[in-house]
Amino acid sequence: MENTLLIGLSRQVALARELDVIANNMANVNTNGFKARSSRFEEYLEPDASAETFPWPDRDLSFVIDAGSPIDLSDGAAEPTGNPLDAAIRGEGFFVVETPAGERYTRNGAFQVDPQGRLVTSDGFPVMGDGGAIQLEPGDTGIVIAKDGTISTDAGLRGRLALVRFDQPQFLSNVGANLFAAIEPAQQPRAAEATASVQQGFIERSNVRAVYEMTRLMEVSRAYTRVASTISSLTDLQRTAIRSLGEAA
Repeated sequence: MENTLLIGLSRQVALARELDVIANNMANVNTNGFKARSSRFEEYLEPDASAETFPWPDRDLSFVIDAGSPIDLSDGAAEPTGNPLDAAIRGEGFFVVETPAGERYTRNGAFQVDPQGRLVTSDGFPVMGDGGAIQLEPGDTGIVIAKDGTISTDAGLRGRLALVRFDQPQFLSNVGANLFAAIEPAQQPRAAEATASVQQGFIERSNVRAVYEMTRLMEVSRAYTRVASTISSLTDLQRTAIRSLGEAA
């Protein structure tokens, strides 16, 4: 009975983790450039105990373990804004921004110009180009962002947005402010000009499918309730058995 309770508990922990992932997706359904995550679990078989003196062989015990939450990197819908500083990536790639913690990566192209003339994100992080931060001059007009990320104005070229990709983007880590970090030493960004293009005047919306996430939320909630009910019944059965044995003694 103890094994049954432990197996049920492992399932509860997995379902609670999945609920957290779904809740985070739902909370970011309107976040520009947000990439949904899913849950992945694996079966863990406890090693069997064996001895020739056992009257019956051990039964396999199957537990559930968390195997991570991979990112869905499919494009979100491109929404026109009419703002010449907005840019949406189509295809595989990320913008590069400079933060106090180092370079980070994002799909949120809602850019603006700070008082120093730098192109920055909505959180004030400088947007990086091939030669450093993108710098605009006071009074620049006629801003054009080409498909390859090149930024020009009526006064001339101002730089090109750095677009990067990763060989294993599913291992990128969320670090807040809709940013990603490459935490694995082997995860080095590579140029993404061949796999990504830029749409000026558009914002990429979240790729979270709200109806699908709501359906998952209901299914996982019901499964969690069923497991909790089973564990409660087993606990009551164990309590009753102990009481009965005590009275018999």
